[in-house]
Amino acid sequence: MATHRTYQGQQLELFQARGGGIAARDAQDLMSWPFFSLAKSRRVRPIDFRMGDVWIRVEATAEHGMATIWDADILIWAASQIVEARDKGLRTSRFMSATPYEILSFINRDDSARSYERLKAALDRLQSTTVVTSIRQPSERRRHRFSWIAEWKERLDANGRPLGIELILADWFYAGVLDDALILTIDDAYFNLTGGLERWLYRLVRKHGGRQTWGWSFDLEHLHLKSGSLSPLRRFRFEIRAIVGRQPLPNYRLALSVDPDGRERLTFRPARPERPATRKTAGAVS
Repeated sequence: MATHRTYQGQQLELFQARGGGIAARDAQDLMSWPFFSLAKSRRVRPIDFRMGDVWIRVEATAEHGMATIWDADILIWAASQIVEARDKGLRTSRFMSATPYEILSFINRDDSARSYERLKAALDRLQSTTVVTSIRQPSERRRHRFSWIAEWKERLDANGRPLGIELILADWFYAGVLDDALILTIDDAYFNLTGGLERWLYRLVRKHGGRQTWGWSFDLEHLHLKSGSLSPLRRFRFEIRAIVGRQPLPNYRLALSVDPDGRERLTFRPARPERPATRKTAGAVS
């Protein structure tokens, strides 16, 4: 296994992922804005989002489709590994290596052959999906185009059994992870959320709500725009009401209200004091 890699003129040192009790951490840029498909079905139609100074365009290939919010679990794993190592004074790199089991167990999926094939498909989508954004760009005239994973490969033994996965993260993503102000710890229970919209809502709520006692609120039209969802607004409202009825988001309570202008709003507040984040072994969520 190579311990260094030259990529686009940069000499990258291999960062070997570690197991153990590592808290799950997410990148706030990815929590705030529509970077991923929320559907389990293949999405090819681009996300074209503009709000104020922020603009994002996400493009997918017909072969693999757009990276999904479930695929983003791999980026959460990567961010968690990098922050944990950095905080311990260890050297990190966007050139990473891990076993499939280490990734799957962290994101609470079993290590079956089916899960491994899904992991490889997710890596393909993360590599083939391209993003152009103004976020964290010093000039409005500057564009940054990247794929979440610049490249990846699997290592096999003589009998074709998987030994490990190597990947190179986008420098845009890696730089955001190294900026401590752009990282938040998330609850392990996030990985048990099965719906794309409720996963997106948790990340948004965690980003904006934080530990504020009185919570936060958004009008539903604004939420619909921020989600990047292909569902029409009417369907989006129906899905939000169903989520409010189920209350699936860990540590937060959701409610619907109508403001004086007649706009329906989603409000959220902490349900209880946040628990310290802990890691668990692999479950059966896929």
